Amino acid sequence: MVQPSIPADVPDVTPDSLGDDIYLLDVREQDEWDAGHAPHAHHIPMYEIPHRLAEVPTVGDVVVVCRVGGRSAQVAAYLAAQGWENVANLYGGMLAWERSGRAVVADTGLPARVL
Repeated sequence: MVQPSIPADVPDVTPDSLGDDIYLLDVREQDEWDAGHAPHAHHIPMYEIPHRLAEVPTVGDVVVVCRVGGRSAQVAAYLAAQGWENVANLYGGMLAWERSGRAVVADTGLPARVL
């Protein structure tokens, strides 16, 4: 699997390197979120980010995630360009999150899965 190129000023992190105190920003579409997401993640679809910047913390670690890392890399770069110094991209996205054994939950009552 080819991973997207991430700007040099936006760090790349893996699921195994993350602590519990991060702000995990899931930028996938609503159907992807509904199918399964990380517990305690915050959902703002990619195209809503410019209008909802005030919801993204400027203090503490912010890790952006999508399915495989392409959209989240773009959002992380956008946030960095807007002045966020605390942002990183989750390498491999939710697929890597799930493969690493991290929990995936769904609010629908159906079994959680990553789309």
